[in-house]
Amino acid sequence: MSDLNARFQEAQVQVKTLTKRPDNDTLLQLYSLFKQATEGEVKGSRPGMMDFTGRAKYDAWAKLKGTPPDMAKQRYVELVNRLLGG
Repeated sequence: MSDLNARFQEAQVQVKTLTKRPDNDTLLQLYSLFKQATEGEVKGSRPGMMDFTGRAKYDAWAKLKGTPPDMAKQRYVELVNRLLGG
């Protein structure tokens, strides 16, 4: 396993240990970076106007279009480290 993959997996564990819940924008960043890193480009159609959460998640992920999975993993790790104060 590459060093980046190991750090990405460790960040996934560490993010669950946060004592304070991140704000919604940060949660959307974490979500979209994770999805881009693990699934690639956004899939499916954009949720309807009444699905506020689904629409926000879809839009956040869609903004990362073209971001390589390894770059998304690196950015996810960096964001988790910032949240942990590292």
